[in-house]
Amino acid sequence: MFSLRLIATFLIAACAVSAGASTPKHHKLTAKHAHRAKVATPPPAAANAGPLYATRPEVMLIADDIAQRRNLDRDWVRNAVGQSRMVASVVRAITPPAVGTPKNWALYRSRFVEPIRIRAGVKFWQDNRETLERAERETGVPASIIVGIIGVETIYGQQTGTYRVIDALTTLAFDFPGAHPRKAERAAFFLSELEAFLSLTARTQTDPLALRGSYAGAMGLPQFMPSSWAKYAIDFDGDSRVDLFHSAPDVIGSVANYFVAYKWQRDLPTHYPVQLDPARLDRVTLLAPDIVPSFTPQAMADKGVLLDATALAHPGKLALVELQNGADAPLYIAGTDNFYAITRYNWSSYYALAVIELGNAVAAAVGGAPAVPK
Repeated sequence: MFSLRLIATFLIAACAVSAGASTPKHHKLTAKHAHRAKVATPPPAAANAGPLYATRPEVMLIADDIAQRRNLDRDWVRNAVGQSRMVASVVRAITPPAVGTPKNWALYRSRFVEPIRIRAGVKFWQDNRETLERAERETGVPASIIVGIIGVETIYGQQTGTYRVIDALTTLAFDFPGAHPRKAERAAFFLSELEAFLSLTARTQTDPLALRGSYAGAMGLPQFMPSSWAKYAIDFDGDSRVDLFHSAPDVIGSVANYFVAYKWQRDLPTHYPVQLDPARLDRVTLLAPDIVPSFTPQAMADKGVLLDATALAHPGKLALVELQNGADAPLYIAGTDNFYAITRYNWSSYYALAVIELGNAVAAAVGGAPAVPK
């Protein structure tokens, strides 16, 4: 059997992480749905794709090892991996921006909290009101957060991705850009996601060459990575299969279930507004834990953060979250454990606040209560 150390050598990585997620019995991604997903979004231009990975002997050896460790049919895995291609635009998309590019919360927000997404969100909420209410009732995750996630990710299914998932994952597993500062770690992650994808499609008898998604291999309306599909996706419409491409109830239930797994707390705000006292502010200490809630409200206040009465009564710990605004002054908020939970979907405080504010905007448009005070 090929060792993980040798696999890592082919990836020029320190190690290859094997994903151990299993798919619950009620997961059923059918070939019919895979075909419909394929027709809905066209493939990237052929000129963008490189030669078949079947021409790379070292990749085929890794495919053999995946088949053995995952107990998958060797020929099936070799065909799936071998028929995939390196896609240059995937490499470009995953490459981080140039060092020194300033972050800008106002600009970032404007991309997501805008009329097109709000109108689409209102329709999605109206079409799925009962399911959203059921999910909130059963899990404690507010409908506005679920709606915010789906809107930021895909504009409620309008943009689910045009790349073959197999191409995206093989490209990032075997040709991750060398200039990336975390190449070894990221290549190993995408190899584990490739394995999870092959296991998922084998288990559900889905053509692995048919499904399409983002440049990172995320799939469906909620843009679940294969390991997240295996761990968190649920059948919420009762038809004995999971369909994150076409079933709004499955999408809603799965997003809520994801946050339950990351310890979402019912009725807990996501964040509080703050003001800073420059004379007492211990900014270095407060920002050291990043977005991990680490300070009691009183400890935060003692370090120069001015909190209102509601925030001072918060029962848990808080994080001072800084969102830069280019040349303008940053925005600061006090994030709770629920704010941190949203960042487990995408590890970015900018992303989390965009989800919250889009969800609130849609909730206001349909007459619902916002998840957090304005």
